[in-house]
Amino acid sequence: MGLFGSKEKPEDLMRHAVGMEKNHPKAAITLFDKVLKQEPENVKALFKKGLAQNQIRKYSDAVTTFDRLLKVNPKDVQALNNKGIALAEMGNIQDASECYDMAMESDPRHAASYFNKGVLLDKLQDMEGAIAFLDRAITTDSKKSNALFYKGIVLGKMKRHEEALSCFENVYKKQPGNLDALFHKGIELAELEKHERAIEIFDKILKEHKDNVSIIYAKSRSKAALKQYPQALELLRQAVSKNSKVIRAWAREESIFKSLHTNSEFRRIVRL
Repeated sequence: MGLFGSKEKPEDLMRHAVGMEKNHPKAAITLFDKVLKQEPENVKALFKKGLAQNQIRKYSDAVTTFDRLLKVNPKDVQALNNKGIALAEMGNIQDASECYDMAMESDPRHAASYFNKGVLLDKLQDMEGAIAFLDRAITTDSKKSNALFYKGIVLGKMKRHEEALSCFENVYKKQPGNLDALFHKGIELAELEKHERAIEIFDKILKEHKDNVSIIYAKSRSKAALKQYPQALELLRQAVSKNSKVIRAWAREESIFKSLHTNSEFRRIVRL
């Protein structure tokens, strides 16, 4: 028989499948199916298959797979959490929320469920509720920074910029290579009208990512706020050259640029 023939042992199939699930999820699913043909209640194969299905956005199939696992172990916290992710992606918000709640009930120390519930509530624009669950995720697993980062995003939406800045500063302190945290630190400094400090951060990132349109645009905003209009316009021109539709839409609505609305060069760049 070939390497993956019908006589292949389940443990060998699992080893090969796990080795390829990240980069070749479709092929891994085929191998997990071969395991499950021999061992229909193999919880590891079911869980890994569900993850792979989520990875390739086969969310309905993933829900079916996680349900099979939950019939074997109704309190499997990972299955509940990842079923919730699939349901949320499908737009089934109520059932997704219930999955996260059941996962928390099954394991009150499962930080990912608190995090995912917080993200879900943010999408529903229940920002206070989102913050509450993100705080629980942070308390439950302080080593991970994803909940603290997302809390900063939510606080920024709520215009609580000092608190948002603190979140991003703490994430960056833990992870000095996290340029997303550094960028959002710059954004919050700009929101607090500390534009010189914001520009220092944008320049630091641009040394490594000189073509990043979001950073070029953010620097343009801060230059305009400081009334350094020639530099602001040149940066805006660069940003428009990289993503004209989005940047022009942003610039037209941006309050910082209102003082330039009578400037012929600005009007030409953004087609005002």
